Amino acid sequence: MQWLVKSDPETYGWHDLVKDGGTRWDGVRNAEARNSLAAMRAGERVLFYHSGADKAVVGLAKVKTAAYPEPGAGDPRWLAVDLAPVKKLAQPVTLAVIKAERSLAKIRLVTHSRLSVMPIETEPFELILAMAQRKTSSR
Repeated sequence: MQWLVKSDPETYGWHDLVKDGGTRWDGVRNAEARNSLAAMRAGERVLFYHSGADKAVVGLAKVKTAAYPEPGAGDPRWLAVDLAPVKKLAQPVTLAVIKAERSLAKIRLVTHSRLSVMPIETEPFELILAMAQRKTSSR
């Protein structure tokens, strides 16, 4: 399985993940997103999406450590995973470009836009990576 995680770049962006060499992905308080964290396995690929004003997939990361109870959460149901950066995309793939691609109309980024962690099937995942190579990906 592949994944997509979302973060406001003003809070913790791709540049922070790269600078830190990885991070604990925690603070997720939505049950559906938490279930996605629980399903993550080491080595799986992750699209890193900037929410807020950017609204674009900007990087490729990987799950470094599978889900574990979030330290300090006070509730064992809340989980965290460790992520590590793999590479910055050649250019961002904006939400507008993703929505304009008919074959991506049913991915959770489009249909469940409030989720901060979500699975994404192989075909749409690979398409988004390919779109990052196109000159039109940031329009």
